[in-house]
Formats: sequence, C-alpha cells, structure tokens
Amino acid sequence: MKQTYQRLPDSELDIMLILWNHKPPMSRSAIEQIINEKKPLAPTTILSLLARLEKKKFVSVEKQGKMNLYFPLVSQEEYQRNESRSVLEKLYGNSLKKFVASLYQGRKMSEDQIQELNDFIQELEENAK
Repeated sequence: MKQTYQRLPDSELDIMLILWNHKPPMSRSAIEQIINEKKPLAPTTILSLLARLEKKKFVSVEKQGKMNLYFPLVSQEEYQRNESRSVLEKLYGNSLKKFVASLYQGRKMSEDQIQELNDFIQELEENAK
C-alpha cells in the first residue's frame, strides 16, 4: 500500500528541506541558524513547527542530554512523488501531456530538454514491456 502524506505548509516544508539537505540529526539551534539565513524565525516558532512535523510523523525527535535532535521520517523523494501525483491528478486530470504543456506554455524548449523528455518516454516504454 502506498503511503500518502498531507501537503505541508511552506513554513513546515522549509524545515523539512533543511533536514533533507543537511546531515541529520539536527538540533533546533542548527535548524534555526540555517533558516534564519532565509527568513528570521523565533526559536519558539521553530519549535512549534518541529512539534507539528513530529505530530504529522514527518520527523522523529531523540533526546540527547538537554538537547532534542530531529530526524526526517519521510524522504524528500517520497514527499515529492506524493506531491507530484497529487498535482497531476487534481490539476491535470492525470494527463502528463497537459502538465508538461502548462509548464512550457509560451516558452521555447531547448533541444536538450526535448531530448531529455524523449529519453524519459523511451525509458517508460521499455519498462512497460
């Protein structure tokens, strides 16, 4: 059975991106230092976001002395796959053609991008056999 995840608000997704893109486990202060480069957040706000992510089962927390360490429970690939499927189904009626067309509407695709799509389609066809 495929796991489905609820869509994360941007503020929670920002925390997850930090956990995914840095070596876990991470402390709240390490997360705070990185996130404050993008936008300043109070330590209590970061703790609230981490608590919400823990409740949603996106992160686990391990106590180490007086410090909490946070680990992602959901991989970035799993979350992206789930979100992509959801967008494709809800907005494009499961049509990859409509999805790709909307991404490039009015813009010219390079030869490399077209070749990359062709290679992907060929790979899908070979795997379907």
